[in-house]
Amino acid sequence: MSNTDRQRIERSPARGGTKDGSTPGLYGGTRQAASCDPAKLIAFLQANPAKAKAWARVHRIGAGDIPGFVGRLTPVLLRTDTLVTNHGFKAGKPTRIPAVLQAGIGVLVNEYGVPVVKCNCGNPLTQPDKKISTGKAKYKGSSWPGFSKRAVTKIQVKTTVQVFVLVDPDATMGFERPVATTGGADGPPQALPEELSASPDPSDSGSADPSAPPTDSGTPGIPTGEPGTQPPVDPQPSDGGEVPPTPEGGQVPENSPTGQVGPT
Repeated sequence: MSNTDRQRIERSPARGGTKDGSTPGLYGGTRQAASCDPAKLIAFLQANPAKAKAWARVHRIGAGDIPGFVGRLTPVLLRTDTLVTNHGFKAGKPTRIPAVLQAGIGVLVNEYGVPVVKCNCGNPLTQPDKKISTGKAKYKGSSWPGFSKRAVTKIQVKTTVQVFVLVDPDATMGFERPVATTGGADGPPQALPEELSASPDPSDSGSADPSAPPTDSGTPGIPTGEPGTQPPVDPQPSDGGEVPPTPEGGQVPENSPTGQVGPT
């Protein structure tokens, strides 16, 4: 799943706040090419049963259901810095921490357009805590040029998607990608509507260096949700298979002991 991120991507002009996962132009991609390798993720998890069990538990499925689950996902590129709950792996159990993924990072999204896998490491992703407001939260940890909390996007579930309308990395054209396909079924190039083209965003505090790749950790900071922070914990999955929430705040870099669930 490595080498899936895009070094340069024109960010969506409609970034920030809460967006429906079905929004045309929310995500990008390269026409007839995938930003992720779902088969590699499945093979890795099948070869590592302990990690597969933890990975599956995050998504509330059985380990044997992973191939079918992954097969229904669609590879895309983020066009906006996006708030998620990232999950690692420690001592045989999944860990959980709120994080922001930088625009340009490859993810697999479900039929609602919600990111559920971080492609460059295979970590499972879930939706962020509803009480975290991207514009009001405080962020801790490393950042990148152009990062602004007012431009961080939360993805919400609204409707199922049959076809995603994606934008190429340079924002010169749009194209359609049917759900659960990896590029081979992409539609022809389309003229890019004005509202989907790249444009300056007054909420940004700066502009990203177009030659710089996405930060490897994928986390400019951890949104605390409110003043003050608490140290991260290693949550214990409940009997019902749900991973309890981590106290808000405290940075957990992906190269920390929380580890990664999927292949690197």
